Amino acid sequence: MPLIKKCEICNKRFQTKLSYVVNGQGRFCSVKCRGISLRKGKEIKCFLCGKLSYKSKVNLSRSKSGKFFCSKSCQTKWRNQEFIGPKHANWNGGRSSYKSVLSRNKVSKVCKLCGNNDERVMAVHHLDKNRYNNNIENLVWLCHNCHHLVHHYKEGRDKLMAVLV
Repeated sequence: MPLIKKCEICNKRFQTKLSYVVNGQGRFCSVKCRGISLRKGKEIKCFLCGKLSYKSKVNLSRSKSGKFFCSKSCQTKWRNQEFIGPKHANWNGGRSSYKSVLSRNKVSKVCKLCGNNDERVMAVHHLDKNRYNNNIENLVWLCHNCHHLVHHYKEGRDKLMAVLV
């Protein structure tokens, strides 16, 4: 004769046999609910997107940063934002990182003087002419032609300063 019980996880009513209950079984309505009951970890919000995901006790103890992610994709996005510049393991002084500074700050590749948007001819100009000063305020996109004019002709420099002000 079937016995009606309530699932310990989802509270859904289900039928089970009396012999199962006597043996300590018949506590869950499905294999899924039984699997949930065996979990020892907990549900944690993703640090980047806020989505809930289950993390086992082992995974909870292994985190070096103390941050948890729902997927490798979210973890990689966070890591690519966090470990840039001097924090990156392969950092070599930042002499050639000026293009990535502009790209990370979503500065569109358009020449400030002539409006050319052909990415193949874009160059980064350092306003103070110090190529080691890679602050976003010191960098501007120029096409190769305008870049040459700015470096070699006073009229080109004056025109750029007028556009920036």
